[in-house]
Amino acid sequence: MDVILEVVDTFLFDRFYATLLPGSTPIVKNNIVKDATSTFSSRREIPTAIPRSHQLFQLKPSQYAYMSQWDRDNIYRQSVSLYLITWLFGVLVYFVCASLSYVFVFDHATFTHPKYLKNQVRLEIRQTLISLPIMAILTTPLFLGEVRGLAKLYDSPADAPFPLYNVLQFPFFICFTDFLIYWIHRGLHHPMVYKTLHKPHHKWIMPTPYASHAFHPLDGFAQGIPYHLYPYLFPLQKYAYIALFIFINFWTVFIHDGEYVANSPIINGAACHTMHHLYFNYNYGQFTTLSDRLFGSYRQPNDELFSRESKMSKAEWERQTKEMETVLKEVEGDDDRNYEDESRRVGKKML
Repeated sequence: MDVILEVVDTFLFDRFYATLLPGSTPIVKNNIVKDATSTFSSRREIPTAIPRSHQLFQLKPSQYAYMSQWDRDNIYRQSVSLYLITWLFGVLVYFVCASLSYVFVFDHATFTHPKYLKNQVRLEIRQTLISLPIMAILTTPLFLGEVRGLAKLYDSPADAPFPLYNVLQFPFFICFTDFLIYWIHRGLHHPMVYKTLHKPHHKWIMPTPYASHAFHPLDGFAQGIPYHLYPYLFPLQKYAYIALFIFINFWTVFIHDGEYVANSPIINGAACHTMHHLYFNYNYGQFTTLSDRLFGSYRQPNDELFSRESKMSKAEWERQTKEMETVLKEVEGDDDRNYEDESRRVGKKML
């Protein structure tokens, strides 16, 4: 995160803080920054080269980097900056990834599924926009610890524990986070916490890509903890960390897009995750089915899901609806959702 923070500081936040909390105006001469408000003999000299956060490249700071009461290393500034990045960058990535999937991948015939909610896309987006700023508050201290050197993030591939680790860190990260998310996710289905924390995400029986981040904020934060825990426990290269976080956001959208391309016994794709949204107590994993298989919660997707004709057929939808309603009665009791199909039927009766 320190790499992203340096980039955003250079192009945005240096000027933002210089305007919001102005300090003295500097004089720059011979690569030395001097405080213009001091007497000539006592002007404090600061090297123009701010220590970089990484080895592979450095962005030259502008004059605004020296014009705020809060310099780049100020813990309060870092906290505010990381919160804004986590929140606003999260919103940007959400809308870009979900919208691309919604336009180019998601099958809009899902709108006519009997368990598709009235105004569902709007409700999914609304839940996400409520949750993301709260999740950012909870996540900021974890990013702050990383920026201040408490994690085991490293710069150069040469700094890895051993050369092959630069490759192995990717499957290690996936396996570690997938295992922990499995148990966190399964715990969120416990009756003591399900209705309060996890039911908001299960409101979407037939999710669209916009449901990918539509969680209760504590639910979303809890399932995100393994991603932040890994670099505190194990070495992780900084650019690999950024790439993995982009991949995580892509994957979260991918398993909610309703395009069932991964008919794999190992990959927890959209078909597996649809089984989870329909039938609740199966397929808790994030990336793989390994933990579900080991601990008895795996449900193989129906073959009908991998043919567009059969997955969108009336017979398949009726079968899904009948079983889903039985399971829902056991998990939630009465169904308080407002389905689009019911609204259409009411409208036809009124006509």
